[in-house]
Amino acid sequence: MKITRWTVAFYMALVFLCGGVVGAFSHRLYTVSAVSANVAQRNPEEYRKRYMADMKDRLKLTDDQAAKLGTIMDETRMRFRATRDSIEPEMQKIRDDQRQRISEMLSPVQLVEWQKIVAERRRRGRDKKSGGGPPPPTP
Repeated sequence: MKITRWTVAFYMALVFLCGGVVGAFSHRLYTVSAVSANVAQRNPEEYRKRYMADMKDRLKLTDDQAAKLGTIMDETRMRFRATRDSIEPEMQKIRDDQRQRISEMLSPVQLVEWQKIVAERRRRGRDKKSGGGPPPPTP
């Protein structure tokens, strides 16, 4: 089979085109910013503003309806907080019982390491609640 100049040019153009397509997809893959589902959890006021704006826009709410929606959201937030506050002591009791049972089954050497793990987790939990980012990785 004799290869002509046109065949070589065609294959070169095809390879170039494939490289361009792969390059475009690669660029898109690596430049897309990550989406975090925790953003709304970190700033409830920002979530509320976006939610209210979305409802006003999509449902074409009147000012009176928007005010009523705000009241409904305030009442719902208070009910959630009250429920969370009422069950938190029982949840803490369950966590404490779990830690106690784990501590009882460990050897003295393991217990020392377990106490370090518990302290690290508590510190990370406080950092999350205070809005701080994750702690730097330990070597």
